[in-house]
Amino acid sequence: MDYKVVFAALETVCEDNISLMCGSSDLPYGAVATRLVTCMRQIQEHARALEPVVGGFTAVFHHYDFDAQTPGNGYRTLVKVLHACLLHIIHKGRYIASNYNSAFFRADHNASEMEAYCSALCQLRALLHLAQRLINDNDYGQLYSLQDGELSRQFVQEYSSMHKACFYGRCLGFQFSPTLRPFLQTVVISMVSYGETYGKQQSSLGMAALSLLTSGKYVIDPELRGAEFERITQNLDMQFWKSFWNLTESGLITGFSRIASSPVQVNCTLTLPPVTLRLPLASDPSLTATVSPPIAHWGPGPVHMRLISYELREGQDSEELLTFSRTDPPSISVSHLPWVQKQPRSPWLLIHFHGGGFVAQTSKSHENYLRSWSKVLNVPILSVDYSLSPEAPFPRALEECFYAYCWALNNCHLLGSTAERVCLAGDSAGGNLCITVSMKAMSSGIRVPDGIMAAYPATLLTTDASPSRLLTLIDPLLPLGVLTKCLNAYAGADCQTVQPAVGSSSLSSLGRDTAVLLSDLTQGASNWIQSFLDPMRTSGGARSLSSAPRRSPSNEARRTSGQASTSNCEGHVDYPEGFEPLRSECLAFVRPTSCPIIRNPFVSPLLAPNNLLKGLPPVHIVASALDALLDDSVMFAKKLRDMGQPVSLTVVEDLPHGFLSLSQLAKETEVASEICVAQMRKIFQQENPTPLCKRPKLEETPQNTNPSG
Repeated sequence: MDYKVVFAALETVCEDNISLMCGSSDLPYGAVATRLVTCMRQIQEHARALEPVVGGFTAVFHHYDFDAQTPGNGYRTLVKVLHACLLHIIHKGRYIASNYNSAFFRADHNASEMEAYCSALCQLRALLHLAQRLINDNDYGQLYSLQDGELSRQFVQEYSSMHKACFYGRCLGFQFSPTLRPFLQTVVISMVSYGETYGKQQSSLGMAALSLLTSGKYVIDPELRGAEFERITQNLDMQFWKSFWNLTESGLITGFSRIASSPVQVNCTLTLPPVTLRLPLASDPSLTATVSPPIAHWGPGPVHMRLISYELREGQDSEELLTFSRTDPPSISVSHLPWVQKQPRSPWLLIHFHGGGFVAQTSKSHENYLRSWSKVLNVPILSVDYSLSPEAPFPRALEECFYAYCWALNNCHLLGSTAERVCLAGDSAGGNLCITVSMKAMSSGIRVPDGIMAAYPATLLTTDASPSRLLTLIDPLLPLGVLTKCLNAYAGADCQTVQPAVGSSSLSSLGRDTAVLLSDLTQGASNWIQSFLDPMRTSGGARSLSSAPRRSPSNEARRTSGQASTSNCEGHVDYPEGFEPLRSECLAFVRPTSCPIIRNPFVSPLLAPNNLLKGLPPVHIVASALDALLDDSVMFAKKLRDMGQPVSLTVVEDLPHGFLSLSQLAKETEVASEICVAQMRKIFQQENPTPLCKRPKLEETPQNTNPSG
């Protein structure tokens, strides 16, 4: 839809509502009518200022796409998010104008909804102003201000002080597919309830009961939920995030996931001892290269993996493989079942590195889509459970993933594969590891994989500003405060300050955490449904409209606007005269990623010199238009293309970061997962395998590119 049509419709809706509220003195709801008129006039002011800004972006944002067939970059996304916000306002405004005189009209509720979207519009106006700074200061076609540290610092400073709660309350997930909004609401309610009970010494039953009591108030009071979520995402420590994300590792949660996902014949965990490997050189197979076990930070140690196979294949039930089994005694092999027919080894092998921000999760929490992939592609999958930060910062995870890759090449016969085609696949942090493992394989002179499928990969692990990263202000799954904690943890900047859980690891406490999460999920989902069945349960549902006006979060934030502006005047962003974004009462402490390791090319492959990327196998990137890391994908794909490297980029719409883990929740996420499968099938079925890469000459390797930092 043409943006001019949207702005014209918004202007008409605002005028209609203002005329309705001001046209007759005998209308009910006097205080609420005043609130609505004030809100509509503010929306008009923001819209009139934004229309020429959107026109400017629309005229140029195609220059930042990967190509004409792949529209997608952070500037497009910001306009798309603004468009979604305006459409919500138009829809709500038309509803108010049509139903204002109805006996069942919930005036206070609708006024609060409109005020929330007005606050969101105000903050989006600020983000578009920051994006204007980026587009003016960056080089043509560049999405990142890699050389402008001051601009990135101002972006982090603005994030720290800007009001964000409106995006986590009534406006939660407005930019995403409607089918995902109930899930996002449940996640946010679960997180704020978990945050309230986190750290308290309670039994599983006590934690569940306490969480049950606290979650209800966040369902019926969206403003409270938004404020609490903002506080949690800005100021709680890394251990909380690890604990919450690792709830997906619990037995009950994974049990439900397995019930809903494809059954497989093989699903076993393996542990590799730290022994030296020898692999043939890609340039001369008669010679070998030595691959040492992972040694970073604490010396040689084992590497943990999971083997998943839809069908039992030769080698997967061998005694040799069972010696690597992580369970003691080894799990019973499915070959003992007489009706299971053993299949020959597959010519394909898929090696997977999971996401989780380098700090959380294992292959267990990604089983739902790995099982599906193994069935659809009919391929064995080896998923690596690499060590997590901050306890194991870079380069430990890279070393372990590379070692597992080399072991798989040498021992593919045990995995049910001949490894004629090897594909690396990963999401988010795992996508980063797919790329850097391939870089390490090239620099070591051994065989590189035949292709890479990277879903929404992190290719630049800095806080450098880009238009898509402005979305961290509004993204409930990837706020900037959380993103920087993960990046600093992987870089080792937080390894001195993070304290391990007393008495038990995060995984050993999952029994307690499971009860908390399940109670929150149940309570959040049931209350969400009940809010539609029983309008009286919603905030302000049947409240007398002549009662005293409630204190809105936008007013709370606006009240601190001047104070925040004064305290942040050094390096403060200059907004248009008369405009200032809403400021938060809960200021965030966000430490920019200043550690030199973060710019190591094996940490941030977008910064890698061409000679470290030349020779990569075909890279197929699947990104989301609404992901804060979208620009990582676009810029890395452009870099490879400009080098003449085989690369493709697919941008899916209306989905958040981490959509692979949500593949069972909605049709849109299922389709996105199928796109990833199609790219992997393309790698396996390509006619010409990746040409063997010669090891770079010593004089061609730049200094300070050692993956060990």
